[in-house]
Amino acid sequence: MKNKEETETEETYDAMAPFYHEYRTTKFKGGWFFNEYLEMPAMLTALGNVKGKKILDWGCGSGIYAKILSKRGAEVKGFDISEEMIKIARTENQNLDLRIGSGLKIPFDEKFDIVFASLALHYLKDWNKVFSEVSRVLKKEGLFLFSDDNPVTKSSKSITYEGNKIKALGIRNYFKEGEMHSADWELPNGKTVRIRAYSRTFESVIKTILQNNFEIIDYVDAFPIPSAKNKFPEEYKLWSKVPKFVIWKLKKK
Repeated sequence: MKNKEETETEETYDAMAPFYHEYRTTKFKGGWFFNEYLEMPAMLTALGNVKGKKILDWGCGSGIYAKILSKRGAEVKGFDISEEMIKIARTENQNLDLRIGSGLKIPFDEKFDIVFASLALHYLKDWNKVFSEVSRVLKKEGLFLFSDDNPVTKSSKSITYEGNKIKALGIRNYFKEGEMHSADWELPNGKTVRIRAYSRTFESVIKTILQNNFEIIDYVDAFPIPSAKNKFPEEYKLWSKVPKFVIWKLKKK
């Protein structure tokens, strides 16, 4: 039986799946700033050469990363809790094994060289269970890469001061961990879906990593790629000064 956060995430992404995929791949043909110009370049650089690697795309969504990694020579399998997202992912990646499933019970029993999770872990409260499941399907000394919001920035919000949009740190309580309102998406049908996530301090993240027998081998504060400066000038101005996403690269001991 799914828990509260799994059910809510499933319902949210089922409702927004077609809109989300169109938004990511069609509506903005030059790319969507937070993904193609910020998080994705950092993740793919940290991942490195994947040719011949067996990769599990944890929370694969509509299959955007799965397609990229497959084209780069990896053997990719994946899962997502949203059936509607998986339908799109399977259409986009017809030769890949993509399943409906939860990060708390990964729907694969085989071993992978790399488990790869893009902006997905924050939907789940129990990271010890997440790490236990990742460890179960990861080869010894295999890699676990995941991206997340920067914990400090996540405790702030944007405000307008003298006509300029700035990030005001300390408005939310950094030390207060738990469920939080992350974003609202307005769909073409006029419905608004609310996305919730869980906040954690750097201390909690690092302790969870170490307590679950993983070693931190790299860490990245995602920085916008240069072409974003002209394509998305306002976003570049803000997020080249404030860290939006972090990338954790871990090795299973």
